[in-house]
Amino acid sequence: MSATPQQGQRREVFSSRWVFLLAAIGSAVGLGNIWRFPYIAYDNGGGAFLIPYLVALLTAGIPLLFLDYTLGHRYRGSAPLVFRRIKSWAEPVGWIQVGISFFITLYYAAIIGWSGLYAVKSLNKAWGADPDTYFFSDFLQFDDTASFSTNFVPQIALALALVWIAAIVVLAIGVDKGIGRVAKVFIPLLAVLFVIVVIQALLLPGAATGLDALFTPDWGALADAGVWVAAYGQIFFSLSVSFGIMLTYSSYLRPRTNLTGTGLTTAFANSSFEVLAGIGVFAALGFMAVQQAVPVDEVATSGIGLAFVAFPAIINEMAFGPIFGFLFFSSLTIAGFTSLFSLLEVVVSAFKDKLNLPRKTVAVAIGTVMALLSLALFSTTSGLLALDIMDKFTNNVGIVAIALISVIVLDWILRRIDEFSSHINAVSSFKVGTLWRISVINVTTLVLGFTLIQELITLIQEPYGGYTAAQVALYGWGVIGLIVVAAFALSLVPWRGNHPLDGPPGSDFGVDPEIRRVLHQPRKYNGSDKQHNEKGAAL
Repeated sequence: MSATPQQGQRREVFSSRWVFLLAAIGSAVGLGNIWRFPYIAYDNGGGAFLIPYLVALLTAGIPLLFLDYTLGHRYRGSAPLVFRRIKSWAEPVGWIQVGISFFITLYYAAIIGWSGLYAVKSLNKAWGADPDTYFFSDFLQFDDTASFSTNFVPQIALALALVWIAAIVVLAIGVDKGIGRVAKVFIPLLAVLFVIVVIQALLLPGAATGLDALFTPDWGALADAGVWVAAYGQIFFSLSVSFGIMLTYSSYLRPRTNLTGTGLTTAFANSSFEVLAGIGVFAALGFMAVQQAVPVDEVATSGIGLAFVAFPAIINEMAFGPIFGFLFFSSLTIAGFTSLFSLLEVVVSAFKDKLNLPRKTVAVAIGTVMALLSLALFSTTSGLLALDIMDKFTNNVGIVAIALISVIVLDWILRRIDEFSSHINAVSSFKVGTLWRISVINVTTLVLGFTLIQELITLIQEPYGGYTAAQVALYGWGVIGLIVVAAFALSLVPWRGNHPLDGPPGSDFGVDPEIRRVLHQPRKYNGSDKQHNEKGAAL
C-alpha cells in the first residue's frame, strides 16, 4: 500500500465556486422536484406539510449534504476511493453508491428522451383528445405481459440514443469545461423557462382553486407519523445525498472552499424550486378541475402520469396550449439533463480512479456500455415496466439503505464524524457542532431505519404495483442483489496508480496534499465570517 500521492495529472477542479453551485443545484433540481414534490405535499397535509418538510431539511437534508461535501472535499476522490481511504474494508460502500447511480442513470435517460419528444409533440398536440391512451398504447406501445421485450419503439430508441450521445460528450469534455459550462447555460435557462410556465399557469382560470387545494393546511396531518416520513423521504431523494453525487462533485472543489455556505445555498435553492414547481403544477391542475367541473383531488396525480397524461390534457384545454406545453416539457428535459450528468459522473469518476485511465477513455467506454443497456431495456415495449420497478427499488430501497449504511459505517463503527466536523470548520465560515452530529448520527439513523423497514415489509408482503413476482424479482430484488455483489467484486480489483489509501482515524493519511496544507493553516476571518461563526456555533 503506497502513501505516495497519485502521479500524473492532478484532479480536475471547477473553475469557481459559482460554477460548482450551478452544477450542484442542477443535480438536485431534477424531475422529482417538478412531478413528485407537489403531490407529496398535497397528499400529506397541504400547507401544513411545509413544517415537517422544513424540519427534515434542517435536521437531515442539510446535515447529510454537509457530510457528502466534506467526504469528497477532504479525500478528493470518487465514492469508492473516498471510502477506501477512510478504511480499506469500507470500499464496497462507495461501490454500492456507484451501482445505485448506474441503474438510476439507465432509466433516467429514457424519461429525458420522452420529455424531449413531448416538447416537440406539444406544438401540434400529437397526443390528440385522449392523452392517456396515446401515451401508453401509441407512444410507449406498452406491453405489461412481457418481462423483457425485443420489440423496439423506433422514436424512443432514437431519442434515447441522442440523450446518451449528449451525456457522453459532456462527460468526456471534462468537469469544468463539460459539466460546468453546460450548467452555466442550462440552470439559468431552466429558471427562466419554468418561471414563464408558472406565470402562464397562474393566469389560467381556476388557478386559485388549485393553489387552495395545495396550500390549505390540514393541521391534523402533523400527528401522522407517515407525513413526517414522507417529508424526510422527499428531502433524501430531492437533494441527491448519500449515493455519490454530491460527494463526487465536491471532490472537484478548490482546497479553500466554504463548504457550509455552499451547501446551504444548494439546499435552499433546491427547496425554492420545489415550492415554485408546486405552485405551477397545482395552478394548472386547478384549471383542469374547473374545466371538468370536478374537485382537484380527482385530477391531482404525480410522477409519469402527471407529466405525460395530466399535463397534455391540460394543454388541450388551454388557449396557448402548444406554447405552454413546449416550455413545460423543455423544462423537464433540461432539469433531467442536469441531473443525468451528475449521475453519470459518479460512475465515470469511480472507474477513472480505480483503473487510472484518462477521462475521455472512461467516459466513452462506460457511457457506451450503459447506453446499450439503456436502449435494450427502455426503448422496447416492456420499457415502462422495467423503469417503474427499477425506480421503486433503487430509490425506496437502494438510496435509503446506503444512506443508513454510510452513517453506521462512518460513525457507529469507525467514529470519524468528529474528524469530519473539524474539516468542515477548518475551511468554512459557518461552523457545525453538536447539533450537526446529532442530526447525522441520531435523527437520520432513526428516520432512515424506520423508513427502510416499513418499505421492505410492504414490498415483501405483496409484489409491487401489481406486477408478477418474476418481474419484481428481475428488475427489483435482482437489481439490488446485483449492485451488492458487484460492489464487493469491484472492491477486490487492485487500484491502479499510486493512490494514498487508508490510515488511522484522525490522521491526514490519504488526504490530498493541498487540502492538508489548508487544514494546517489558520483561517483568517473577516467581520462577516465572525458573524457567521457566532450564528453557527450551536449547529
